[in-house]
Amino acid sequence: MEGFLNALAAAVWGAPLLAVLLGTHVFMTVRLRGVQRHVIKAIRLSVTKEKGATGDVSPFSALMTALAATIGTGNIVGVATAVAAGGPGAVFWMWISGILGMATKYAESLLAVKYRVKSPAGEMSGGPMYVMERGLKMKWLGRAFAFFTAIAAVGIGAMVQANSISSVFKTVFHIPPLFTGVVVAMLAGCVILGGIKSISRVCNLIIPVAGISFILCNIVILFLGWTTLPATLALIVHSAFTGQAAVGGFMGAAVGQAIRLGISRGLFSNEAGLGSEPIVAAAAQTKSPTRQALISMTGTFWDTVVLAAITGIMIVNSGTWLSGMSGGELTAAVFDALPAGRIILALCLFTFAFATSIGWSYYAEKAVEYLFGIHSVKRYRFIYVTLIFIGAIFSLGAVWSFSDIANAMMAVPNLFAVVMLSGEVARETRKAGL
Repeated sequence: MEGFLNALAAAVWGAPLLAVLLGTHVFMTVRLRGVQRHVIKAIRLSVTKEKGATGDVSPFSALMTALAATIGTGNIVGVATAVAAGGPGAVFWMWISGILGMATKYAESLLAVKYRVKSPAGEMSGGPMYVMERGLKMKWLGRAFAFFTAIAAVGIGAMVQANSISSVFKTVFHIPPLFTGVVVAMLAGCVILGGIKSISRVCNLIIPVAGISFILCNIVILFLGWTTLPATLALIVHSAFTGQAAVGGFMGAAVGQAIRLGISRGLFSNEAGLGSEPIVAAAAQTKSPTRQALISMTGTFWDTVVLAAITGIMIVNSGTWLSGMSGGELTAAVFDALPAGRIILALCLFTFAFATSIGWSYYAEKAVEYLFGIHSVKRYRFIYVTLIFIGAIFSLGAVWSFSDIANAMMAVPNLFAVVMLSGEVARETRKAGL
């Protein structure tokens, strides 16, 4: 079964889907006349309140919750995996996918706010499922998206993140997975039971601190190797278009491999086009879909254009990518340049992974609410927290592949909705003077 799921995940995330994903990014960038050029304005808006706005949480809180769900093992492990298998050129394509993906993130977030509704509990509910139902008049497609969101969340949100935490704590601190599982599940339960306001408060606290700390560590490591930095940047650009021959412990990679891994890991890092982040964007306090869309767009900027890119450059500049190591092992080797580097990395991974688990719990709750009604949310929360514990103590096997397949099933209908309603996005954007 594990072999079958691994093969299926590789198939669904093959060239056709990646081409559709990148094609949507390019299409929306052109149709919106390079909306990415407004990123500085968008950053200012993310820390500015809008008078008379309606919603459940502030725009900044919505952004931090979205970043909580995206900044995680993808930034620490995923970037290293892409470099180890695709060579330095993967960093360039990851960066390009982030820049172009900002337009898709803008579009899907704008639609989520435009078509959001107020739930029976008085909270805002929105996301691709409501866009498909109210914008495309295809409720069946919205239900399919919500189903795969709920399925993907228990994998990538609950079990995978908890397993990452327990594994690194066992390696670095020698803490038994059972103890880690109990503590992480209890902490997550306390946050999740409070709903979106509780989740956003925690994310507001930990994401800026953890994100800035991780970036500063990367910058320090880059500074320690500053003499080779120009050559590293040249190697990244050169390898992006020529591939990378075998050298040291590196087996070599073709251009296509660098592009595929860069784009796919870029998506796993920022989730642009996946349709998950618009669910929390719909909860933001705003009167203007375009305003919140701009703010949401900055999530992709911070996650991939800044954080993932710096991490990738750090790994290539260190030279450890030639060692034959991969994933978390490779990133840990790079952090050995710092005093207590592995402890710092372990704490960063814990913070990011925990934040991802609580961020994805909100996405899943809204999907379950859409499918079965608000009364089903409390039961799902209990299941979700239980799976966090299970993920921490058991080997996951095929859970990664299962999550990848569910993510693909989310991305396809979401990209379809974005393209079909791109005219509405363009009109709203022009109306706002952008």
